[in-house]
Amino acid sequence: MISATHLRAASAEVTVLSNRTEVTDWARRYFGPWWAASAVEASSVCAGPVVVAAVDPTEYAALTLQIHDGRHTEEVEYARHQMLVARDGEDIIAASPDEAIAYRYTATTGRLELSGIGVIELALAAARLAREVVRGQLLRDGWAVLHASAVVRPADGATLLAFGGKGAGKTTTALLLASAGWQLLANDRVLVRPSGERDVEVVPWPSAAALGLGLVDSLGWGAAARGHLQEGGAFHPTQHETVTESLLAGDFSPLWEPDMRRERKVQVFPDQFAPLFGVELATGGRAAGLLFPRVDAVGSPHVSDGAHLLGLGEDDFMSGATEDRYPDVFELAGGVDGGGRRSARDEVTARLAKLPHLRVRLSHDVPASVAALRKAAETI
Repeated sequence: MISATHLRAASAEVTVLSNRTEVTDWARRYFGPWWAASAVEASSVCAGPVVVAAVDPTEYAALTLQIHDGRHTEEVEYARHQMLVARDGEDIIAASPDEAIAYRYTATTGRLELSGIGVIELALAAARLAREVVRGQLLRDGWAVLHASAVVRPADGATLLAFGGKGAGKTTTALLLASAGWQLLANDRVLVRPSGERDVEVVPWPSAAALGLGLVDSLGWGAAARGHLQEGGAFHPTQHETVTESLLAGDFSPLWEPDMRRERKVQVFPDQFAPLFGVELATGGRAAGLLFPRVDAVGSPHVSDGAHLLGLGEDDFMSGATEDRYPDVFELAGGVDGGGRRSARDEVTARLAKLPHLRVRLSHDVPASVAALRKAAETI
C-alpha cells in the first residue's frame, strides 16, 4: 500500500510517497504545521514535485551497481555521509553506502526516487530531500535562507530575528522568548523574501532543534524531557545515546564529543515543542527587528542599542560558502546559490538594515534574561 504526505511552504510544495507508512508519517511529523504537512490519498498525486521513498533492496542493489559500472562519478559529503553522484542520460543518480540508499532524479518530471533497505534511514533521507525540493523552488522564486533563529509575536506577526556565530545564543534567545509567549518560527535558519515596498516575509526552515542539556534544565524543561523518555517516548534518532542516558538519570551536565569541539545535545522534533514544553509554533511572519545575543554566564542580562553594527555578511546566509551539509547534488535549485540569488540577498540585507538592531547580553539567570528580552521586544 502506498501512502502520501503533502507539504507546502509559501508558493512551494512537494509530496512524499512511500510503500512504508513510517516514512510518510515521519515527514508529516517532522514538518508538521510549519509546512502544512497533511496526509493525502496517494492516488490523487498526479502532478507536481514528488519524493518517492521505497524500501526495496532489489532496486537499491540494481541502482548502486549502475553507479559502479564504470561511468564517471563524483564523491561528495551529504548530511555527513559519503555520496557517489553520476549521470544516467538526463537523470542524476546517486548512492549513499553508509545509509544503504540509492537515488534517481528526473528533472523533466520533478520525480526524485529513493530506494533503500532500512526504514529509519529512508525516512530521514526522504525528509531531507523533500525539504531540499521546497528550498529549490523557493530559491528560484526569489527567497533566501538566513542563519538566524526567529520568533513571532502572535498579535501582529512581528518577527524578531537573532543572529550570531555558533554558540552566540541564537537558539537560547528564541526559546526564552517562546517561553514568554512568543511563537517559535525557527531555531537556526529561516527563509526570507522581500515583500511589498519595504517588508521582509519570513517562513520556517523546519529542523530538529539541538538543545544543550544545561539549556533544557535552565528552561525548566528537564522534568518533562525525562518523563517523556520514562513513559517510552523518544527524541530525534540523531540524539546520541549518552544524552538519553543523562536525561533518564536527571543529569544535565554538558556532554562533549571526544575532541571537545561539539556538545552532544537533546534533539527535539518540531512537533514535541508544544506538548512537552508548551511552546507554540509559528508558520510565518514579517521581520520587525534584529537581535544580536551574547551569553555571559556571570554577567547581568542587558539590552543596548546595536544601530552601529555593520550589516549582514555572507556568513549570515546559507550560501554555498557556508553550507556544508546539504550541497545541491540533484540541482534542485537550478543553479541558484544555496543562500539565494545575489539580488535577493542584497535586497533582504538592505531592508533588514533599516529595522531596529539590539545587542542583548544573556546569562544563566533565566528570569533576568527573559526580562531583558521582554525589554528588547517592547521596542519593536
